[in-house]
Amino acid sequence: MPDHALTYPHTDRDDTSDVLHGITVADPYRYLEDPDAPRTVAFVDAQNALSRPYLATLPAQAAFASHMTNLLTAPRFGVPWRRGDHYFMIANPGHLDQDQVFASTSLDELSVGNGHLLIDPNTWSADGTAALTGLQVSDDGTLAGYTRSDAGSDWKTIALVDVISGTERPDRLDGAKWLDPIWMPDGASFLYWHYPEVSVPSDDATDSGAYTDETGVGQLALHRLGQPQADDEVIWSRPEAKEWMVGPWVSDDGRWLVLTASPGTDSRTTITVRRIETDADGRSRVRPDETPVVAELADAHSVVGADGDVLYLRTERHAPAGRLVAVDLEHPDAPWRTILSGTPDRILSDVAMARDTFVTVWSVDTASRLEITDRRGVVVAAPELGDLVSFTALRSRASDTEIFVGTTGFDHRARNYRITTDGVVTELPRPAGAVVLPEVTAERRTAPSSDGTPVPMSVVRRADLPPGPHPTLLYGYGGFDIAVPPSFSALFAGWIAAGGVLVVANLRGGGEFGTAWHEAGMRQHKQRVFDDLYGCAEALIADGTTSAAQLAVHGRSNGGLLVGAAITQRPELFAAALPTVGVMDMLRFHRFTIGWAWTSEYGSPDRAEDFPVLHAYSPLHALREGVRYPPTLISTGDHDDRVVPAHSLKFGAQMQFCQAGPGPVLMRIDTRAGHGVGKPARALAQEYADQLAFAARWTGLRSD
Repeated sequence: MPDHALTYPHTDRDDTSDVLHGITVADPYRYLEDPDAPRTVAFVDAQNALSRPYLATLPAQAAFASHMTNLLTAPRFGVPWRRGDHYFMIANPGHLDQDQVFASTSLDELSVGNGHLLIDPNTWSADGTAALTGLQVSDDGTLAGYTRSDAGSDWKTIALVDVISGTERPDRLDGAKWLDPIWMPDGASFLYWHYPEVSVPSDDATDSGAYTDETGVGQLALHRLGQPQADDEVIWSRPEAKEWMVGPWVSDDGRWLVLTASPGTDSRTTITVRRIETDADGRSRVRPDETPVVAELADAHSVVGADGDVLYLRTERHAPAGRLVAVDLEHPDAPWRTILSGTPDRILSDVAMARDTFVTVWSVDTASRLEITDRRGVVVAAPELGDLVSFTALRSRASDTEIFVGTTGFDHRARNYRITTDGVVTELPRPAGAVVLPEVTAERRTAPSSDGTPVPMSVVRRADLPPGPHPTLLYGYGGFDIAVPPSFSALFAGWIAAGGVLVVANLRGGGEFGTAWHEAGMRQHKQRVFDDLYGCAEALIADGTTSAAQLAVHGRSNGGLLVGAAITQRPELFAAALPTVGVMDMLRFHRFTIGWAWTSEYGSPDRAEDFPVLHAYSPLHALREGVRYPPTLISTGDHDDRVVPAHSLKFGAQMQFCQAGPGPVLMRIDTRAGHGVGKPARALAQEYADQLAFAARWTGLRSD
């Protein structure tokens, strides 16, 4: 379909508006916030009717579809772990929509076809959109508690399976989110996060209210096997402050329940502990009295483990690069004992326990390094697992000498290792049939932001690619203290294999370089994140890596917000844009599902001091009539209950209304899909192929 032949569907506009802090804000497409309204359904159908034939006939579509399908349907093994006498692994022979769970008493036999098939989500739905989203096995290895998600929703159903017999238990818990089941010491009860007042839609429901309605008060509940969910005990809840949520951790010896709490997505936490006791019937009970360990919400903390009454934490208190400390739970007010500390160029990003040791993960310019230390922090081994890699998983227990690690990089999928506590490394078998990828080079560079701050980025290309300029895909995130390390993505690999340059920018707001890096890009400083991206783009153009006519920008979720801000603030800088499940309405994001939890990162539009900042960069409200915006493919899912589809629908409608340039503004709206959770492999392959073909069309990349 020729680009000039595009005619956008008629979309109703009305005079809906709000007066916010004395400013009148128009919202002509607010009706699109109701996913079930006839006008919304018609809008989605009309937009898909426009975008599908356009995307299907793009020159590179077939090549990318074939490559994405091959990559995403290749056999794959996950990182194994051990509980009791069994090893467990999530794997896929390659042709299935959803990964399966296998169990075996032998690590050598644990693979597709050899291990015992314990859970197969492919039997749950005809269209492959029911997914396994979490799994925790009891300490003795006899029961597996798992979470199921339907159509990409964050809502979960918790179910149980007997590891030995493979039979399902009758327990079914609804209204769950965020947490996998956390087993209690008795092996007959577990903790989970629950929203008791929400009516969760069934997997085939046509009404989607619970996919958009503001989520209410949640609670940490204790479920005992065989009892009705209505009788579950509430362990922790804050009805007066619904934004607070808690992460539970149970010590290996079963003595302590550690509760790490924070408001919304705030990375700062408080910590309290409770005793776990065993009653006369052998059941675990949590004592109601709490002992505060960290009472002030000032720093980030995470639980590493415990040894008797000594609790080990990774903390950022007086340590923006992280440190490992020991806390005496009998005297929690006593000074903490420091075992290890990070430095500005060596971030202590993760710590786990193994027998008599700590397993430490260090981030050095976003790449991960592994060290094993004794309990005093003295290094006993530093296994070599690659130069520019990150870890997909780190699995160990305080009582075990085995450590399981998965690594990934820009140039390879996951590789899995068994490491003993004395540092002996064994690479575990890889599945046969992996797709052979071209050799690539990855170079670390920096670019100056508008305030002069150096912004690091990885520039990845095929090793045989001649000097540029070349079509380039610039990816970023920049928020929520989340790091973007070197890792494999089928979308990235497809772009590189076709001869494009991939650039992954490590923007402020992320978690790559410690507390200060994150805080420099949040709330009132959010504009710095966008400026960091522009600095990277301008440097890539200036040094001849690419040109403005060859540069595409891509991001998901908070990264979709990044793309929305980029094309409204600097439309001339990009040849194509791929905002995916983005947060586009910064004045109403807090009114849907879990959006209120993000106010700790963005600020709240209800606060007079935050409103001007949010209003200034909100992508929806920054669009202006008569501006030549770059060709843009907006992607979302109709079941997205994290970033509701209204963000993308309203932004797309307004952008089509405003567009003065020849570039198309298209919306790709998946049905029975959410924020990306559990998306079937073939559906994901089609999404990536559409995005890559669109970016290739407008940057000049040829995929033969």
